[in-house]
Parts: sequence; C-alpha cells; structure tokens
Amino acid sequence: MKLKLDLHNIFSNTSAIDAALRGVMAEAIDKRAEYVEIIPGKGSGQLKKSVLRFLEKNYKNRYHRIEKDDQNFGRIFVHFRHPPR
Repeated sequence: MKLKLDLHNIFSNTSAIDAALRGVMAEAIDKRAEYVEIIPGKGSGQLKKSVLRFLEKNYKNRYHRIEKDDQNFGRIFVHFRHPPR
C-alpha cells in the first residue's frame, strides 16, 4: 500500500499541515503502508523543510528512512519497515 499527501491546498495553514501529516502518518502505520509520498511543492523550500523537521521531531522512530526525490524537488518519500505481526 502506498499513500499520498498533497500539501498544495493548505500550504499557508500550519495547523492544517500538522493535522494532515499526523493523519497520513497514523494511517500509514495502521495500514502498514510501504511508503507515503508527501508533496510540499517546489516553491522556496520552506514548506519542505518544515515537513522534514516535523517528521524528524514527531515520527523519527516510526519510519525507516526519508527519500528526497532527486528528479522532482517538490516530493518526499517516507519509507516504512514494519515489524512482523
């Protein structure tokens, strides 16, 4: 399972961004997703930095690794390695 979160519509609302990130990460953990694709968009890079800080601060021990797409600056992949049930 792969999940996707596009932040283009809520880029200026910090609380909505936090809620969306918490929601998609909770869903990924519950449904044992392979990865989550987060699209902060290209812009100045501030939203991307904010997303990376949020993930590092709140979910560091829940994901396996973060991949920044080298082909598209406006995409982040959060990969999971779930423990066996």
